[in-house]
Amino acid sequence: MKLYNTLTRSKEEFKPLVPGEVKMYSCGPTVYNYFHLGNARPFIVFDCLRQFLEYRGYDVKFVQNFTDVDDKLINKAREEGSTVPEIAEKYIKEYFVDAKALGIKEASVHPRATENIDAIIETVQTLIEKGHAYEVDGDVYFSVESYKDYGKLSHQPLEDLESGVRKDLDDKKHHPMDFALWKKRKTDDEIGWESPWGIGRPGWHIECTAMVNRYLGHTIDIHSGGFDLIFPHHENEIAQSVCANGTPFANYWLHNGFINVNNEKMSKSLGNFFTVRDIAEKYDYEVIRFFMLSAHYRSPINFCDELMDAAKNGLERIYNCIDNIDFLLGNAPDGDADVEVKEAMEGFKNKFIAAMEDDLNTADAISAIFEAVRFANSMTSPNKAELLLAKETILELGNVLGLLKNTEKASLDDEIEALIAERTQARKDKNWALADKIRDDLKTRGIVLEDTPDGVKWKFEK
Repeated sequence: MKLYNTLTRSKEEFKPLVPGEVKMYSCGPTVYNYFHLGNARPFIVFDCLRQFLEYRGYDVKFVQNFTDVDDKLINKAREEGSTVPEIAEKYIKEYFVDAKALGIKEASVHPRATENIDAIIETVQTLIEKGHAYEVDGDVYFSVESYKDYGKLSHQPLEDLESGVRKDLDDKKHHPMDFALWKKRKTDDEIGWESPWGIGRPGWHIECTAMVNRYLGHTIDIHSGGFDLIFPHHENEIAQSVCANGTPFANYWLHNGFINVNNEKMSKSLGNFFTVRDIAEKYDYEVIRFFMLSAHYRSPINFCDELMDAAKNGLERIYNCIDNIDFLLGNAPDGDADVEVKEAMEGFKNKFIAAMEDDLNTADAISAIFEAVRFANSMTSPNKAELLLAKETILELGNVLGLLKNTEKASLDDEIEALIAERTQARKDKNWALADKIRDDLKTRGIVLEDTPDGVKWKFEK
């Protein structure tokens, strides 16, 4: 498998630190609101990477944090007359509602910043002791000049990075690029914890270093997040981690591209800022996931109704194929699968795996699924073994992408089958009122019936 490493700006063969095991950390949400489309992309993409690695037999320990103390949470608590812990708890619960609906697996560990204050303080103390950090009036800053490789992830020297920073004459920092590891409490009502430097709270970057060290160790295989996190967040993580531990922080750095909305950058000022919860009012969560995976994760992706409708139709094509297979299984003859069918399905599976192993190319992987769908739809007089093989292949590959796991859509349950049988008998008895009532009742549940010469076909109306 090859992955594009932001650190080296090249595709590299993936070699985990321990054969068969993967230690992976992905930056999670700041929990002051429902997460938005921009958050959803890395959550979906790197969940997909995790699920593919597990599919290929790796034992993956996947950690995704919650930033549950931050200026945004403090401001939100003040606006709502609430507390930071109450705001965090509310939106962590809401995160899991949306994440589950998007097919995102829970991480092996979901640590919170506030649960790791002792580990954070210990890391800050280590950096001070090693000469990489300093305290000024209750605030602690990391000294970027103490780390000679600062800027290696963003591929910019310190001088270039500094040129884009506003110079503040009364700034307490030794260097304009120095960043906060610990922040002094500003007001008596602000949340804070006791520390060697007084009551305060952690800076944003230090929490990830402390949590990676605690749950995964000093060096991990993969660190991932959105493209916007390369600088300063991930750059700062590397600096403080290497300086604290004296070892590399992560061997592979993966970053997904931006999301535009109707070809414009998503922002609140433009009025095109959407949470996933907003989008789910119009489109099924699974359609959102399918849309996110329909482009290569490093490419920008444009969110608009036309492309979402295309994703909806594409996903529906796959489900309709599965529904059609289920329908045909009712009258298909027994027998062994033909060699041509076996080879074709194996070929689609190999194409899928090759695409995913080429820097997680989910767009080409989805194309392989569509090839399997076209083949299944074109089979003439298939027997049960051939139909089942086609269905199993499509579902297997879809499941790796976190798709097609809605078993209600993928198979005909006993209740619906019984209702269709009852309607068929009512039509034979010329009890048109009962037949129409059953059809209408099913339609209100989103199930559309189609009478064909071979019997009744059905599908979910989306």
